[in-house]
Amino acid sequence: MDSPSNEEDIQLMSLIAKDDESAFRRLVEKHQFAVIGTISKMTNHSPDSEDIAQQVFLRIWKSAKKYTPKAKFTTFLFTITRNLVFNETKKKQRRNEFSIDQQPDQQLALPDQTPNSPDQMMEKAEMRKMIDQAIAELPQIQRMAIVLRRYENLPYEEIAKVLNISIPAVKSQLFRARTVLKETLLPHLKD
Repeated sequence: MDSPSNEEDIQLMSLIAKDDESAFRRLVEKHQFAVIGTISKMTNHSPDSEDIAQQVFLRIWKSAKKYTPKAKFTTFLFTITRNLVFNETKKKQRRNEFSIDQQPDQQLALPDQTPNSPDQMMEKAEMRKMIDQAIAELPQIQRMAIVLRRYENLPYEEIAKVLNISIPAVKSQLFRARTVLKETLLPHLKD
């Protein structure tokens, strides 16, 4: 059974297939933050995140006439996102431009707790940086699985479709990623 949100996405895609620019604008507004956030987390906050997001939505526009809802729209959306991120990462690695040290001010969100002192604020910022760094060092598939599960709240079934792997493989990738993150971050949490 489709969710109201998925039904709305499918309806918007059928309008976009008829070159309805306002439907396209609504679809972009609805999903742009999830797409940009996913790309940003996958590329370690690369300045190219918004450009890649534009490419994602350009592909959505171009493929609207051929789109048939075989799965949830977000599966289609994040599959395109995954492909473009992986392609961009490969290009940068070939050009030897990929830098894990690229860390703009925008960081992953930690639970909202108001720090009581400048020391706590600094500790929180340092922890965000360590989490970002640890996620950035994961292999691509593990990184994408973590981002889709933790930050986009996608179910295992949808992640499996996006990554084109089985549900047990998704669970395995998540287990490995969480193990590495725990090993990487645990020494910093003991203080």
